[in-house]
Amino acid sequence: MATPASAEERHATWLELFFDLVIVAAVAQLAHLLHDDVTWETVLVFGVAYYAMWSVWTAFTLYANISGIRTRQRAMLLAMFGIAVMAASVPLIEEGEPRAFVIAYIWCRFMGISSFKRENRIVTEWPGVQQAVGLIPWFASLGNYEDERIRYGLWIVGIAVDVFFSITRSRDPKALLEEERRDLERSLRRRHREADLGRVAQLQAANPDRPHLGERLGLFVIIVLGEAVAQLVNAAAEGGHWRMPLFMVVVAGFGLLVALWWLTLRYGPSSAPTYGVRVFALRLTMPSHYLTTVSIVVIAAGLGALAAHPEGHVETSTRVVLCSGAALYFLTATLMGARGGANWRWVVGWGVPSVLVCALLGVFGGPLAAWALLAVLLAAALWHIAYRRVSGSGADDDSPEVAPAGHEPESAV
Repeated sequence: MATPASAEERHATWLELFFDLVIVAAVAQLAHLLHDDVTWETVLVFGVAYYAMWSVWTAFTLYANISGIRTRQRAMLLAMFGIAVMAASVPLIEEGEPRAFVIAYIWCRFMGISSFKRENRIVTEWPGVQQAVGLIPWFASLGNYEDERIRYGLWIVGIAVDVFFSITRSRDPKALLEEERRDLERSLRRRHREADLGRVAQLQAANPDRPHLGERLGLFVIIVLGEAVAQLVNAAAEGGHWRMPLFMVVVAGFGLLVALWWLTLRYGPSSAPTYGVRVFALRLTMPSHYLTTVSIVVIAAGLGALAAHPEGHVETSTRVVLCSGAALYFLTATLMGARGGANWRWVVGWGVPSVLVCALLGVFGGPLAAWALLAVLLAAALWHIAYRRVSGSGADDDSPEVAPAGHEPESAV
């Protein structure tokens, strides 16, 4: 048995790091959806497709976190292949041919459910990763529909069921565990496998390794930040000539990404100053992680579009994409900060104003040049970084504190 000291020293394995590589490709494919002629339909497809791939990554990350050295390499690699198929199928969704994407998603989710069953553990803090009920609308979406909005609606229902189940059922883990035990017993008796009834008593609630899980969630944030850097660099490289507008866009854009990286390392994935105040249960950690990372991907798409066209008028769709991503990032941080016990002065003086600035910039920022647009967003991020110095709540040094996830969640959260 691992000692507490060895558990604290656990880090991502080579298998987990290799598994993460497919997310790099997936994020790149998704970011391209938001480059040109962005419509509400495009935004919907982006959000749904991102959730699908994120949820598969989440399921297998939790599986590897709980299984430890018992993690099945074949399951992880097959899931990696499934995410790769989903990523390659993203352009087909836009063309009205989403079946490959949907089938790959359903296959990956069922592999995740099967992997957890082999461990005989129940993830009571985020049980949706082990349930198939949210996949029913995805199955239904494989039908032939003349109106694609019906298909999109089914996907939204599937996601809503997933999230609703995870949040509501995780509030009473003991009841959930007992229900799962009764379901397992009925299943074994129905299949006349009374000899395996000992598994019922052995079925236990899974206890995630929280420091390791915190590291894994943080690595995902680094991946999407890396894609943002790639978007900026690739667009600048294709521009050819380093004129002043391009140079200023690259400087401001890179500064914004550094600020987002700093906020994540200082305060943890929620980017709110709640370090040492409260550790969230997974029913709050996972949704906030999705919102934070999806907002960074949206910002990445906006940065790539700005660097590709740094001079002249900024397209409305580009401005809205970039500012919406920044507004969502700061909104998530503000909500998690308020829920997690951040100082009310931070919420009123830092969180809410940053959201409003980004939203207003998206609506009224049309006259601004590309570099000026980024400069305002960078100023909002720097204002967050300056919180400790301005508020006098602590030294603002150059060594960011990584907010650990290595404590048990408070029951009230």
